[in-house]
Amino acid sequence: MFTGIIETQGTIETIDRTETDMTVSIEAPEITGDTNIGASIAVNGTCLTVVTMGASQFTVQLVQETIERTNLGLLAIGDAVNLERTMKLSDRIDGHIVQGHVDGVGRISGRENRGNSIWYTIEIPVHLSPYLIEKGSIAIDGISLTIADLADNMCAVAIIPHTAEITTFGTRKTGDSVNIEVDMISKYVESLLRAGRIPSDHAAG
Repeated sequence: MFTGIIETQGTIETIDRTETDMTVSIEAPEITGDTNIGASIAVNGTCLTVVTMGASQFTVQLVQETIERTNLGLLAIGDAVNLERTMKLSDRIDGHIVQGHVDGVGRISGRENRGNSIWYTIEIPVHLSPYLIEKGSIAIDGISLTIADLADNMCAVAIIPHTAEITTFGTRKTGDSVNIEVDMISKYVESLLRAGRIPSDHAAG
């Protein structure tokens, strides 16, 4: 489990691609000191397992399912990625509960400066739009954000200067692909309704 509060950015150092998977090494000296092989790290919001560890780098492997469902298959050497290690049970949850299970890939359709913040409009995959509510939580490239505006499958988020500085969103531009994870509570509610465990009239009231 993660919180969507990014610890640092890493830099893609090497990429080894095969027909079925990818092995990626990431330079991130800020977090390698107390991270072990087998640990989970969210890379652009995708939960991955550390398979090798060096003094300032770690390596992760991506299977075909991960490559197809996230934007990680688009990575190139030198790209920056958002990194977050798993939360501790003793920590405050400053964002929201994020699983690191990406639901789909969205696209930035607009970016504009509004006062001190950057306002991004994100085109969300249509099948994910039922899980979104205005002022609800969403994880975009692993960042816990609040939906500021919502119309059909277009949602808007406001990025404050601090978030822009410590995450990849400071350099994101129109047309970029981003990983989307909707709030898992909405998915559990849907599952319960489909299973008939919560009467639909009771859930609505």
